[in-house]
Amino acid sequence: MDMMDALIAGGWLMIPLLGCSLLATVIIIERLWTLRAKRIAPYGLGQEVCSLVARGQVNLYWLEGHSPLGGVLAAGLRNARLGHEQVRARLQEAATAVIHDMERFLSPLGTIAAITPLIGLLGTVVGMIEVFAVIVSADGVGRTAELAGGISRALVTTAAGLTVAIPALMFHRYFQRRVEEITVRMEEQASQVVEFLAHYRGEIGFNEQREGERPGAEARPS
Repeated sequence: MDMMDALIAGGWLMIPLLGCSLLATVIIIERLWTLRAKRIAPYGLGQEVCSLVARGQVNLYWLEGHSPLGGVLAAGLRNARLGHEQVRARLQEAATAVIHDMERFLSPLGTIAAITPLIGLLGTVVGMIEVFAVIVSADGVGRTAELAGGISRALVTTAAGLTVAIPALMFHRYFQRRVEEITVRMEEQASQVVEFLAHYRGEIGFNEQREGERPGAEARPS
């Protein structure tokens, strides 16, 4: 039985299973590309920000566009003159938004992993009902080949449902763990900046130049 025969044998319930399979594939590819630790929370950014603060060369526009972690740190630094408690609060708010973005589409992926085995089981139940309908017919007992083929076709939907659900569940757990790891990395670097600001006694200057990757204009004291 090739792929097309399996789709036909499974009946109309193969349509939602196929749709779930395509949707899960798209989500997995998109999350694999998006949830890259180097893109979201690159190592060393916290230390680099501390060095820029010490030199009075923090370009908040560059920092916001650097990475999601950079946006979190920039949100905290904009409130540096209000005290490190306000810095912590703004860092927490900005980090919550980043975490929410990292968790995007994970709920639909988990739903696909949960419902596809049930759809497959429903297809099997419907197929078995049809098989028993043949058995109770007048000449059903003598049609053993047809009954065996019907049972085989009924099991196709369960196999298809499990084929979709198993990788979807694996990647769902994997992405959850990836989000947790990136969150811990963000917290470590944000805490590094907060501790630096708490012990920094100099005047914090922000460079508001928009052009270029590195600040080169005059700094604005905070």
